Amino acid sequence: MNISPATGLAKTVVLCADDYALHPLVDEAVEHLALQGRLSATSCMVTSPRWKQAASRLPALRPRLSLGLHFNLTEGHGIGPGAGIGAVIVRAYAGRLGQAALRDAWRRQLDAFEDALGMAPDFIDGHQHVHQLPGVRAALMQELERRYGTQAQALPWVRSTAPAGQLWRDPKAVIIALLGGWTITRRLRRQGVPHNHGFGGVYGFDAPSPEGYGRHMAQWLAQLGPGSLMMCHPAVAPVEGDAIGAQRAVEYAYLRSSAFALALAQSGALVAQGPLTPLFAAG
Repeated sequence: MNISPATGLAKTVVLCADDYALHPLVDEAVEHLALQGRLSATSCMVTSPRWKQAASRLPALRPRLSLGLHFNLTEGHGIGPGAGIGAVIVRAYAGRLGQAALRDAWRRQLDAFEDALGMAPDFIDGHQHVHQLPGVRAALMQELERRYGTQAQALPWVRSTAPAGQLWRDPKAVIIALLGGWTITRRLRRQGVPHNHGFGGVYGFDAPSPEGYGRHMAQWLAQLGPGSLMMCHPAVAPVEGDAIGAQRAVEYAYLRSSAFALALAQSGALVAQGPLTPLFAAG
């Protein structure tokens, strides 16, 4: 067990790989890292045409890996252009996404997840954080209550992008939080929906090497507290046609390395395994 020199206690780190089912290289990375004990969760893009094929590989990774819905409004089918995140943000803040269409999108994507895996998602988040945008978050809350009720123990936990510790000082992290992270966090708390308490993993996807990504990781690990969550985007090799395709391979190389194990040990951290909801109480 890794022990924090400051407290004498291990700090649990929740690490989630986004974009499962987006591409086979992403799926392979998630599987390898999960079996290595380097991931806590993966969020699944059920709009991918290869979702059912990819989903068939996930039961073997349970219960060590939590599985969530990666709600998508911006990506095309698998790799390729969809509605850009900039356009979606503008339409959301102008009230032009349409509540009926959003409710339908939530229902269809949750149905696709449940039909393929025979279970409700352990958690919910959004591709490019669209789940926290105006209108989208309201439709999410309505669908959560319709589908799962209002008791916290029956609800999936929902990703908050409110930065952990001092990570709000990073310009990109604070922009994400201002675009809905702080607002949805207040609403989740008010409505008793389980959620993480602090978020990390935000950077410009510009680390040129595993060592460069590791410097980001050291900063995140230093700021994460109890019930915090960190995202990552690994792939076993560069993904052609994807805006962050080269960076995915850099992340994977670091996350599977002894350097990551050393960073965890130096920060007194353990990667959480198994059910995560107890870490994310709604208080």
